[in-house]
Amino acid sequence: MKILNAILGATALAAASLVSVAAIAQTYPERTITMIVPFAAGGPTDTVARLVAESMSNDLGQQVIVENVGGAGGTLGAARVASADADGYTILLHHIGMATSATLYRKLPYDTLNAFEYVGLVTDVPMTIVTRKDLEPTDLKGLIEYAKANKDTVTVANAGIGAASHLCGMLFMSAIETPLVTVPYKGTGPAMTDLLGGQVDIMCDQTTNTTKQIQGGTIKAYAVTSPERLDVLKDVPTAAEGGLADFQVGIWHGVYAPKGTPADAMARLTKSLQVALKDENVAARFAELGTEPSPENDATSDALKAKLESEIARWKPVIEAAGQYAD
Repeated sequence: MKILNAILGATALAAASLVSVAAIAQTYPERTITMIVPFAAGGPTDTVARLVAESMSNDLGQQVIVENVGGAGGTLGAARVASADADGYTILLHHIGMATSATLYRKLPYDTLNAFEYVGLVTDVPMTIVTRKDLEPTDLKGLIEYAKANKDTVTVANAGIGAASHLCGMLFMSAIETPLVTVPYKGTGPAMTDLLGGQVDIMCDQTTNTTKQIQGGTIKAYAVTSPERLDVLKDVPTAAEGGLADFQVGIWHGVYAPKGTPADAMARLTKSLQVALKDENVAARFAELGTEPSPENDATSDALKAKLESEIARWKPVIEAAGQYAD
């Protein structure tokens, strides 16, 4: 009888545990989730994050608030999430800088590949090669010739070490095999302001940050970095059409959580991200910005992890060749 009671007791305990786990899975989330964006408010990554966060809030039944933790090329915000409680209530939306920082920064306060859980990919934003509106060249070929002829005075603006514009600028200089004068700013806003004002010559930045200015004629566009022309910028040729055949780069975004976040919370976050990326409003707003939501099979943990690994390998030689590191 004692043995039977023990068996029955163990069975009841196991059943209770399963019920408890199921209950947790059903109740998450029970409070507000904070989505850390490791860049300033108003920038292109912030724009993407706020659209996704709003839609995820509707799906989850709890608010997903965006908190901007800028600095050090996105590494401060990433470090904040890496050290946060692994409970599903702090997540990170970061762009390609998640991969490039692994090489750009000699010392990181986290292990890029092992400090996070992976929710899924969000979008892959094309870049644009743009200049102040009164720059003389009329096409990309002419711009390249002009840059090479005036390499000691032509300035290339970026939003700071590790920013999308910094990475694209390095790739552009590598593609044309000409070092130019790099002018880093503390954020996309100040960089764009000086480009609009004619204080700098060139910038390579995301369509989410340049489309409205291009359409308004306040800056000049020479190329998009996508394989095909964009519907929102039909008159802007691709870099390949302009003579840079291999110059294709997109600033992809992904959502992460601290390592050790419970599997049920991760599954719920991934599902909510997939729902958000099917939201017609999100798709429409993304289209206005020259991008589109990732398909469902990319909005997964495995897809984001594979993307991060491949991008670290892709950018490592580019960054090492440029020799532009951050402490």
